[in-house]
Amino acid sequence: MIDFEEELKKFHPSLEVEDAEEAIYNQDLTDMADIFIKLADKTKTEEE
Repeated sequence: MIDFEEELKKFHPSLEVEDAEEAIYNQDLTDMADIFIKLADKTKTEEE
């Protein structure tokens, strides 16, 4: 049988995963809320 405790001791996270995580968190991505805010600001300035 597999000794899960022993297998967990051998586990080391992949460096690729850590690098990918850092790259994802460091990106400045525009989401829908940002788009709505820009559209609302644009509409306000056009009305003035």
